[in-house]
Amino acid sequence: MNRQKRKFVFEQLFMCEFYDAKEVEGQLLNLSGDEDLLQEMESDTLSETVREELRKRAATIMQHREELDTQINQVATGWKTHRMGRAELAIIRLALYEMKYDDEIPYRVAINEEVELAKIYGGEDSPGFVNAVLGKLAVALNLTE
Repeated sequence: MNRQKRKFVFEQLFMCEFYDAKEVEGQLLNLSGDEDLLQEMESDTLSETVREELRKRAATIMQHREELDTQINQVATGWKTHRMGRAELAIIRLALYEMKYDDEIPYRVAINEEVELAKIYGGEDSPGFVNAVLGKLAVALNLTE
């Protein structure tokens, strides 16, 4: 998955943080078809087919939210998911999903790409925080050598 696609999925996940869990699927449908939003997200170059694929990925990640959050909470000492910034949490969920379920993306690539997103969307300390949590998750998942 290239950076533009990853950014598109992240932005959908981030926006879903502002809705109740039962509204997420409908909001993802709205977000993936909103032309003004796509231009703002610089995602207007993604084909309709690719946007649908990415919307499904975001929806799948949101369906795994409870499981992902449980794993995040197990390693994020002092920063449980309910205390994390919405951008950082969406980034960490995306990376954890990729590390667990996407065999095409090496865990180091997932971590690096999400740290880059944290530099864009998070605060000053976000890249270090995201990197630390994802590093602990990689160890917990036995992904490291």
